[in-house]
Amino acid sequence: MERAIDVAKYIYTKYEEMSGEVIDEMKLHKLLYLCQRESLAILSEPMFTEDFKGWKFGPVCVEVRRGYKNDKGFSVDTKAISDEMGYIVRNVVFQYGAYESWKLSKLSHDELSWKNARKGIPNGQNGNNTMKLEDIREDAKKVRPYDSVWDMYYDEFEDAEVM
Repeated sequence: MERAIDVAKYIYTKYEEMSGEVIDEMKLHKLLYLCQRESLAILSEPMFTEDFKGWKFGPVCVEVRRGYKNDKGFSVDTKAISDEMGYIVRNVVFQYGAYESWKLSKLSHDELSWKNARKGIPNGQNGNNTMKLEDIREDAKKVRPYDSVWDMYYDEFEDAEVM
């Protein structure tokens, strides 16, 4: 299993390679959430164990927030992630990386996991409730995983094997 900070660093690097731009923190957290959801959709296993908080603009991983230093990268040491997880991350960055941060924020507001973490918190306040992994699993059930390399949905592969 990966660490969220390592996955975030990989997202940071791949996003810069694909777009030529440095990712902003809001987009980083949303793409990190989508990677977790995608891993659950494809493998039925989380990519990492760290939690997300249901902040007002969508999911935020506190460990990544502490280690990310905007255009300066990360203030903590990171290590490489597995090829299997890298493949999922690249697909997520390819599929969602062109979306503006606010669009990804709006998408995350439709997720059951975020809505449940926001219960009892007034609009406009961050809150500190954890997004439950069980709820993210429910969000993953509505996802039809897409493979950007093969330009196909996973369920379209004839002899598909789960990674």
